[in-house]
Amino acid sequence: QVQLVESGGGLVQAGGSLRLSCAASGRTFSTYSAGWFRQAPGKEREFVATISASGAITYYADSVKGRFTISRDNAKNTLYLQMNSLKPEDTAVYYCAADPFKTTQTMSVSRGYGINYWGKGTLVTVSA
Repeated sequence: QVQLVESGGGLVQAGGSLRLSCAASGRTFSTYSAGWFRQAPGKEREFVATISASGAITYYADSVKGRFTISRDNAKNTLYLQMNSLKPEDTAVYYCAADPFKTTQTMSVSRGYGINYWGKGTLVTVSA
């Protein structure tokens, strides 16, 4: 079992930056693909970014490419999402996710369905 706890959300002005963290329990997190998804009010959950267990492979949604960076520190069992040049349309609850079986690419196209482990989310609000 892996438990995921997000932190780092908050209110920021457009153009600003935030860094989300996801602390994972369990010694096996370092072997899992992991990623970030988000859900804006009234919208479906969408993929943001995923990263392989080693950190060598990453995928990004087109809407965040060049602005967001996903990374992980397996020694600290922590996943990160650095968000720069934030836009009001980035406003959403951001969820950390991990899965022992899915590849990074599979997670990126899954829209979150079938992923085994989820955090409870952290709210990011970007004001215009």
